[in-house]
Amino acid sequence: MKQLNAEETFASIKAVNRNEIQSLLKAEQQASPYKIVVLDDDPTGIQTVHGVSVFTDWTKASIQAGFKEEQSMFFILTNSRGFTEEETVKCHEEIAERVQEVADEENLPYLLISRGDSTLRGHYPLETETIKTKIESMGQKRFDGEIIIPFFKEGGRFTIHNIHYVQNGEVLVPAGETEFANDRTFGFAASHLGEYIEEKTNGRYQKEETIYISLEDLRAVAIEKITAQLTAATDFQKIVVNAVGYEDVEVFATALLKALKQGKHYIARSAAALTKVIGGISDKPLLKLEDMVTKGSRHGGLIAVGSHVKKTTEQLKHLLESGLVKGIEFDVHLVQDDEKFAQETKRVRLACEEAIKNGESVVYYTRRERLDLGDNMQEEELKQSVKISNAVTSIVKELEVEPSYIVAKGGITSSSIGTIGLSVERAVVAGQIKPGIPVWKTGQESKFPGKAYVIFPGNVGQPETLKEAVAILEGKE
Repeated sequence: MKQLNAEETFASIKAVNRNEIQSLLKAEQQASPYKIVVLDDDPTGIQTVHGVSVFTDWTKASIQAGFKEEQSMFFILTNSRGFTEEETVKCHEEIAERVQEVADEENLPYLLISRGDSTLRGHYPLETETIKTKIESMGQKRFDGEIIIPFFKEGGRFTIHNIHYVQNGEVLVPAGETEFANDRTFGFAASHLGEYIEEKTNGRYQKEETIYISLEDLRAVAIEKITAQLTAATDFQKIVVNAVGYEDVEVFATALLKALKQGKHYIARSAAALTKVIGGISDKPLLKLEDMVTKGSRHGGLIAVGSHVKKTTEQLKHLLESGLVKGIEFDVHLVQDDEKFAQETKRVRLACEEAIKNGESVVYYTRRERLDLGDNMQEEELKQSVKISNAVTSIVKELEVEPSYIVAKGGITSSSIGTIGLSVERAVVAGQIKPGIPVWKTGQESKFPGKAYVIFPGNVGQPETLKEAVAILEGKE
């Protein structure tokens, strides 16, 4: 499939009056009673929002708290990208049932968004189909359509003529031709989203039967036409949304709210852009040092790097070469020897504690070569990867000194450190330190209350972005 020149492609797309669009969207939002519940398969889905609650469990009490908040949207962190299929089904059945129960008790309609990866990885269609099946089995509603919108500008993910692209410098690369498509767990071949749906559903939903919301209609602000497309959906029909800018999402969200008002029901599978737009989250300047680090803190910061995607390894290299922090490699290949692995985990933790106590910031990172046990050993590799993830998390959980800030690189790494290492039950999104890189303020129940916790996705940013983020936290930008 053909790669595109980014500059030429964007220049060829018609510009629109965003003020007019935002005015139309705001009118629909003010009239909408819907509570927006976002199920996030790793903590990076909050990378476009601020002032929003994130609950790290899905107890009925947490869901009730989310429904009672004044803010129209809240997030539930499932971390399901690190789950088995069985765990994913159980989690989503529980959430779907409790959301419906609370919605009935509060007499509030809701829209469920399954926030997934902008490079199309994750338990799709398992998550949305589990939600649909569970809620429909309760006899409350029938879902007319499923919205697919993986656009995420901050990460360079664009959908053009129904093909999803990942930007690499000046080039737009079809998603099916990127390293993300070769993911050992969630790999795929198709870049055309209709074909991706067909591939992932094993042909149960065909690309010819998919509804496509075109860039031409979005740029023409053809809200009535798009609303008609949405209301025509039946039997969980797939709806693919093209987008290259936030204005496209704003036009679509306006049409979606109109369709909801007509009594139609949808589940959305989206990246992080839709949540910001439909949740009415305003733009906010990037966070500064004083927003994140307590003045006068004499301890160093802590950075944990677990992600193995190429971009993370490049970013780690730039950070280590900068001299901003001390680097400690965690030899996770020792995982096959329990005693040696326990000793290695302790060594890394003690070295981190010593540096932090002495006012020196430190990055500990897993050995960059992937553990490869050979063909037909995927199950064993998965078991070992879980042990490695637990060990990476345990270093924060057992840390005996409080760092001035904490950064975690990689979705699964940041989720485990946030929920297990830091024991966060509810956090508030403070904003972003860099585009697409969110910051939690940890709750009072956590290991380090009120701490800035930077959640750095593995696949976001340029080679120097991690170094630049740490420089801000070090006051050396």
